[in-house]
Amino acid sequence: MFLDIERLMKAEYDRQYITEMRPVLNRKALFSDTTENFLNPAEPGSYSPATIRFRTAANNIDRVFLVTKDSRNLMMKESGDEFFDYFSCEVELENEEFSYYFEVEVGKISCVYDTRGPVKESHPLYHFRIIPGFKTPEWAKGAVMYQIYVDRFCNGDPANDVLTNEYEYIGDKTVRVEDWKKYPAAMGVREFYGGDLQGVIDKMDYLQELGIDVIYFNPLFVSPSNHKYDIQDYDYIDPHFGRIIKDEGELLPDGQRENRFATRYINRVTDRENLEASNALFARVVEEAHRRGIRVILDGVFNHCGSFNKWMDKERIYEDVQGYEKGAYVDAGSPYRNYFQFYNENAWPYNSNYDGWWGHDTLPKLNYERSKDLFDYVLRIAAKWVSPPYNADGWRLDVAADLGHTPQFNHYFWQMFRKAVREANPDAVVIAEHYGSPREWLNGREWDTVMNYDAFMEPVTWFLTGMQKHSDDYRIDMYGNAESFMGAMNHHMANFTTPSLQIAMNQLSNHDHSRFLTRTNKKVGRTNTLGPLAAEEDVSRAVMREAVVMQMTWPGAPAIYYGDEAGLCGFTDPDNRRAYPWGNEDREMIRFHKEMIRIHKENRELLVGSVRFLLGEYNIIGYGRFGKTGQTVVVINNNDHEVSREVSVWPLGIPKEGAVMKRLMMTFEGGFTMESEEYPVVYGKLQLQLPPVCAIVLRLSSPTGKNPQETG
Repeated sequence: MFLDIERLMKAEYDRQYITEMRPVLNRKALFSDTTENFLNPAEPGSYSPATIRFRTAANNIDRVFLVTKDSRNLMMKESGDEFFDYFSCEVELENEEFSYYFEVEVGKISCVYDTRGPVKESHPLYHFRIIPGFKTPEWAKGAVMYQIYVDRFCNGDPANDVLTNEYEYIGDKTVRVEDWKKYPAAMGVREFYGGDLQGVIDKMDYLQELGIDVIYFNPLFVSPSNHKYDIQDYDYIDPHFGRIIKDEGELLPDGQRENRFATRYINRVTDRENLEASNALFARVVEEAHRRGIRVILDGVFNHCGSFNKWMDKERIYEDVQGYEKGAYVDAGSPYRNYFQFYNENAWPYNSNYDGWWGHDTLPKLNYERSKDLFDYVLRIAAKWVSPPYNADGWRLDVAADLGHTPQFNHYFWQMFRKAVREANPDAVVIAEHYGSPREWLNGREWDTVMNYDAFMEPVTWFLTGMQKHSDDYRIDMYGNAESFMGAMNHHMANFTTPSLQIAMNQLSNHDHSRFLTRTNKKVGRTNTLGPLAAEEDVSRAVMREAVVMQMTWPGAPAIYYGDEAGLCGFTDPDNRRAYPWGNEDREMIRFHKEMIRIHKENRELLVGSVRFLLGEYNIIGYGRFGKTGQTVVVINNNDHEVSREVSVWPLGIPKEGAVMKRLMMTFEGGFTMESEEYPVVYGKLQLQLPPVCAIVLRLSSPTGKNPQETG
């Protein structure tokens, strides 16, 4: 009897102990970020309160602390459901960056949580960051962009085409390309296909039907090259892209190499009637775009100009034209002399001893530090084009960190630039091209975001193709390397705050890098080594479709380089600048882009939601996007064989039982399907059969699937 009582007492003790003890810390349930799901308001102002939230598994932890450099704050449980508990803490922000991480305690066990997830110890690089007062335009968050290299997009007005022998450029005379399908020459900067702004207007319906939100133009200002990164006149759109009303003068005579005799060219680009008509056409382009709900971004090249530029006038284009001041190359008394750094003060007239950008005398470096007039002029340009009557919606800035002669000045300049732009157009965006970490520039006072090479283009390219983005290298160790992909994404995304990340320009290709479709053939080389036909051989549209699925479902603004959606191939510059294949488009690829753009735009979590990795192994990755309105799961199988995988989806807030995921898209080797299929969630997991070279997109559809973010 005594033994029975003792046994019963021990059983009761064990029952109470088991009832009261915490289960093992569920690290997979831990989550926070700085999206609207876990930060309220999502873009808090200076000197204002903000509520920070943290998620744990239900009834799983003892305490959670929000840790800053100065304090350790106990977070209070604000809500919960059968799956998760939500803890919150209100903080008072000031006017400086606010950074933090979390500490979780369960008995004697503790865990740190930062942007990498649960880790042993935090590192400042991976702290969550809030920049009070920093907001990016709502229209830009997740906006679908379309980059247009104007000369190669569509020729709507043959009367403004650059003519053969119109002028000389970098050692030879210009060439008017008669065959739209011609491959660009290895030295193709002096080849002109005739694309123009009228051509963009003519194809505006196409862009609207595709689902484009933003047009990003490569430079449009007066310039002698087809790429126009060597600006000749910042005040005017190039009449070769715009309108030529007065077309007088002669072509450059045979045997003549000096552009001061290219009177046809001089008249075209200096006559005020041509220039004003071209500006008016641009205003019409913006008006037509806005009427369709499409924004317009200009390309700003302010680190250097071109030797043709009216301020320098090395080509003596403006020397004898009425209404223009003498250029700094021509005359020591030029009002533009201090716009540049000259090394020989005794070399005038026609002083060639000046500082060239990266050593190129065709690209004079602008000398802002020595000329307030230049500084103020460019700020006026910054404001001019985002103001009436032009009303552009922002700027993309070419190699923006390489502007002045010191980093300190560069930071100051871009602060003033952004201030000028926002004062002129409070809803305009400033996007920079930048190589390396953008952290110090994305401080709320300079750039809004960057062209996202590090946290999108490169990791996606390495994982899916093993290729370097110029097609200059192939690395088998990077191909299919999910660990490297996830590590790169976690690392580089930590350099963004959420307002910047949500508008980061996520490209697969652009004018500086090989076409993504060409990278899928894994051929190392360029058009001058392999020939242009090699860029089209053995390409994989299936891999391209995987990449597009990732582009349309990853945090940021997906940016399509013209023609990518039509199956255009090409090695790196200049082969990546082939003419858009009107009449020979890959219509199936276009249709696929339309559907992925639609999926992207219809599901808010793909625009501003949280992201969470769910699966990572050789040639396979899975991730989820989730928010207040829904949960989406994306799984990529880049293998050449079918695989079966179990994917845990409950960390996205999807119920462990009773939920159903609906398939929105599935790609495979032969194409894609949007045929609906339902996948039940069992024990919080999905069972997926993935065909070779496949991407699948699923979204929670069951009415029993509650979004835990809504409980708070």
